[in-house]
Amino acid sequence: LCGECGQFHLLLDNHLYNFQDEVDDELICHICLQPLLQPMDTPCGHTYCFKCLENFMQEYNFCPMDRKKLSFQQCHKSSLLVRNLLDKLIVFCPFKTECQQTMQRCELEAHLQNRCPGLKKYKSELQLKRNPISKGKEDPSTKVETSTPKDPEVPTGGLSFVAESSAAAVVSLGTAEPGLVNPAFEEAEEGESLIQKFNYRTSLVAETNTIEIHREDPEEELGMRIVGGKDTPLGNIVVQEVLRDSVIAADGRIAPGDHILEVNGVNISSVTHCQAVSFLRHPGPVLHLMVLQEKGFSNKAAQQDSTSATNREVIHVTLIKRDRSEPLGIKLIRKTDEAGIFILDLLEGGLAAKNGKLSRNDRVLSINGQDLRQGTPEAAAQIIQSTESRVNFVVLRQPGVQLSEPVEEGSTSNSSSSSNGGSPVHHRRRLDQNHYRRKSNYQKAIAIKKEPKESLGITIGGGRDNKNKLPIYVTSVQPIGCLFRDGRIKRGDVLLSINGIDLTQLNYYEAVSALKSNAASHSVVLKAMEIVSLNSTEPSLDIKEQGFSWSPLWITWLGLPSYLHCCQDIVLSKGNLESWGFSIVGGFEESKGNQPFFIKTIVPGTPAFRDRKLKCGDEIVAVNGVPAIGMSNSELIPMLKEQRNKVTLTVVSWPGSLV
Repeated sequence: LCGECGQFHLLLDNHLYNFQDEVDDELICHICLQPLLQPMDTPCGHTYCFKCLENFMQEYNFCPMDRKKLSFQQCHKSSLLVRNLLDKLIVFCPFKTECQQTMQRCELEAHLQNRCPGLKKYKSELQLKRNPISKGKEDPSTKVETSTPKDPEVPTGGLSFVAESSAAAVVSLGTAEPGLVNPAFEEAEEGESLIQKFNYRTSLVAETNTIEIHREDPEEELGMRIVGGKDTPLGNIVVQEVLRDSVIAADGRIAPGDHILEVNGVNISSVTHCQAVSFLRHPGPVLHLMVLQEKGFSNKAAQQDSTSATNREVIHVTLIKRDRSEPLGIKLIRKTDEAGIFILDLLEGGLAAKNGKLSRNDRVLSINGQDLRQGTPEAAAQIIQSTESRVNFVVLRQPGVQLSEPVEEGSTSNSSSSSNGGSPVHHRRRLDQNHYRRKSNYQKAIAIKKEPKESLGITIGGGRDNKNKLPIYVTSVQPIGCLFRDGRIKRGDVLLSINGIDLTQLNYYEAVSALKSNAASHSVVLKAMEIVSLNSTEPSLDIKEQGFSWSPLWITWLGLPSYLHCCQDIVLSKGNLESWGFSIVGGFEESKGNQPFFIKTIVPGTPAFRDRKLKCGDEIVAVNGVPAIGMSNSELIPMLKEQRNKVTLTVVSWPGSLV
């Protein structure tokens, strides 16, 4: 239920109102056909809702009414007069049974929050449904000590925990552990206890779902873009975007930010980006996907424990920390359908992974003798944080529920998965050697003698008018024309200049014009850049790409030198009781050197989610103008936490690989 309009709608959709009178057509958005919300004017004189226009411009580059060329950056807020007229439209309270009041649209939110008897009744009924028995009793799972160990790198009260499925460390336990900005917990305001803070936000809830996708045409694209892979700091495969009118969009169950864990029974949670693309592009009428979907923050009381221990094994595990601040490298979540805490994953190289006795999907029953059957991840983090050395786990394991072992490089089967509940530590140590490395690139200048009427014989893509502001690149070299005969220009090459004319800052149409006009001469000097993979085992996807409109893979763009990046500033704002709502991975590490920072997770219902400009896989270049290159997580995370209500992120956004 939306707190602003009092009606049920998707988070990304516009608010819904019941208007008293018919609204003048001049105040109607011609995309959603509803009275305008946050009206935006186009240079050609049309007005649309902010969200409607933003969504439309993500797919098209023209005005919906007259189809004139348009970019979202050219649009601006409507005049104050228009906005005031819209705000003064008279609406009914949505709770008509208990409240028959009418008011101006701009007054509805305050009415709902402060005066509406209908909303108060709804909330009380909802609370009774959620917690019919323990009303008035203290929930033991929300008991959290208000004292925290002093740590110079993390503000007081900062339990760095996130229910997250990346290769980032999640149970940071009060240290600046590499891995993420904590969306699940923000330090308390001065004088505000941690218990008060937990009343506003408790656990980040995630659930794993198996989704069956049907295709009439087995060769049809799924219609989503993906980022990540074990050869990048992101680790897992993450959905960056779902294309409109696609197979995935029609199904409606997969959304940006979902983590793809399995494809047709094959675990892809620890494969390279190229391998994941191959699996997802494999043709077939039916596709079975296992995805992890974050549902946002939840403060609902834990459900009654109804889990039976039948066919389950109780396991005791002791982990020994070298000091109190050492992280265990365990990712914990709550599930929507089952009480308690579960192990989502073990951080590669972390203490728990090295020990090898804990497994994914283990349910944590207790830590150091403290009962966590109805507990929360935050409570578990507090217990571990306060432990000096020995951390004793009691976990419940059901045979056969863990994901299968990750496929090996170039393999599609599991040849060495453990059957005794052991951990795949040996695999992971070997895969660690393939940590993310920037791809190399080299420039080539090609001088060609040609006939005046002979074409270059290439097609191109990209352009700075593209929504990702890509440089011009070659999409195909046709078997006619001088460049095919020469053989040095390849598909995927970035074109830098032709006959001394810079192509790197041109839009698509300007680049086409420049190439055509210069191709008419007897000789052509073309400068291009080839991005070369440093991973020789990376499979070729040419065969898999038949039937797909070709574009470079997401991982290819990561090798582009910074002078060809087109950065954008994204300004996020939040209230004192909110978190930014995103997690990061990457940064400098002794064993891996400098790695870029990437956006890993965007949590539903948070400022980063509502803003909709930030995407999973975006690379953070700077924070409030301070370059992030060379920083470690322990340097960047405090910088982000210090920004109370506003932060400016400078990011580079590359399009995910299309599958």
